Amino acid sequence: MSKYAPLKEFLVAQNADRVPMSFDEIESVLSLPLPASKRYPAWWSNNPSNNPMTREWLEAGFETESVNVGTGKLVFRRVRKMPTGDAAPAVRTHRHPGFGFMKGLIAIEAGFDVTKPFDDEPWDRGYLGGETQAQHGKHMMRK
Repeated sequence: MSKYAPLKEFLVAQNADRVPMSFDEIESVLSLPLPASKRYPAWWSNNPSNNPMTREWLEAGFETESVNVGTGKLVFRRVRKMPTGDAAPAVRTHRHPGFGFMKGLIAIEAGFDVTKPFDDEPWDRGYLGGETQAQHGKHMMRK
């Protein structure tokens, strides 16, 4: 169990869709101090690979918003209701292959094997069937 699990339990127990909290209140819920990196806005990003605490609030169905590291306050906003008991889905721990600004823009055709090399042609025949530099040079010298 993660040392940040009490935050997840706290957020799951909330009925409100927006939970404003101060850093001090979060430390109280956790019964431990937040790391020094709390003063950086990036630490509060909703990137699941960011830090262990991020995964806890994401798994609880919340994202952070209105983070103000100067005042030490933020808002957890519910993005999905979490089913309880046996109906609770397994949490996805892997990252989508198109993350960041490309997420949602990549479509892979059904049946396409992304692990198979796409170019069976040897590289000495030119990239994607085009002329190599050497072939291009010979062609230019003949002109």
